[in-house]
Amino acid sequence: MRDLVGLDLPLGPQLFDELRRCYDRGEAVTVLDRRLRDPRRDEMLKVVAPTVIVDESGHRHPWEGLPVEDGDGLVVTTSGTSGTPKAAILTWAAVLASAERTMTALQRERPTVWNACLPATHVGGFAVLARALLTDASLYFGDPDDLASGATNGATHVAVVRTQLHRADLSAYDVVLLGGGPPPAIRPANVVTTWGMTETGSGVVYDGHPLPDVRLAERDGEILVASPTLLRAYRHSSAPFITGPDGADDWFPTGDAGTFENGRLTIRGRMGYVITTGGEKVWPEDVEGALRTLPDIDDVAVAGANDDEWGQRIVAFVVTSSLDDALWDKCRDAATTALGPWAKPKEFRRVAALPRTSNGKLRRDEIARWV
Repeated sequence: MRDLVGLDLPLGPQLFDELRRCYDRGEAVTVLDRRLRDPRRDEMLKVVAPTVIVDESGHRHPWEGLPVEDGDGLVVTTSGTSGTPKAAILTWAAVLASAERTMTALQRERPTVWNACLPATHVGGFAVLARALLTDASLYFGDPDDLASGATNGATHVAVVRTQLHRADLSAYDVVLLGGGPPPAIRPANVVTTWGMTETGSGVVYDGHPLPDVRLAERDGEILVASPTLLRAYRHSSAPFITGPDGADDWFPTGDAGTFENGRLTIRGRMGYVITTGGEKVWPEDVEGALRTLPDIDDVAVAGANDDEWGQRIVAFVVTSSLDDALWDKCRDAATTALGPWAKPKEFRRVAALPRTSNGKLRRDEIARWV
């Protein structure tokens, strides 16, 4: 059994140097979220349960956590749409498998330099550091609010979420790896979309195609994954591996609905949030994508509310500066045209902002409580 080292450090060279020291010692790490305040910080410390915490002075403080098994490399909290926190344990072998496959898929002519701008508390941000730790990639630490300057200063690759893609000029990068939710329908040529989750060790599907040795299957509408990048277990429970189509018992049920046909993955959304209205199944992401095509829609989220007549009715929460009530007719027309008449919202609510996780995902658990 080995220590789990909690790195209570900001994103930057010191964090990376301490990460390297832990790796050289064979220790597992978890990067603590410095943005949290008590009692949320205490709650998350119980979830990841480090045995040692390293602060900015470099001091190592004992903590009443739990040791990890030999070979474990990373404990990282999930950042999904549910508000219930849990943490996945990834072995160093799984972290290496992810780093190597990503670098093979995204290598271009120039040596790879990643602009590290995503929080390392989440698997997508940590994966950027791991690529420099475990492969021949390098890192650039700049201003996360000025991503364009990273390319000016020699960074060739950057991993971002959708909000960052819209706010920054990323055209000078060789590769922009986009995750954290459904991608826009139209995107620049240097953007590579990724699908994955904490449990898969970051992205395992790029532009719809699985990375080498990543196996995908669909069962009853749910996507299953078997991959050398998968978690070993959760911090306080086992992982829910199941028997897959090949008879092996190492498949992970993702909770994402979709199809895998002709070597290409299509994701519809989280299975728990599908809306059944008038006997038709409607995915919130599909309706949101249709409404986002309208110029007056700044942001939108869709949820299902109980309805005596329809079973569920579609409710759209819209961020807009427009005061024109004709906008709602345009929304209905957009949903009907893109998906069918059953997909048009029956209720609209103006909101100032939508609840999102720190890496940009909609907090659908909170939105569901609004209805």
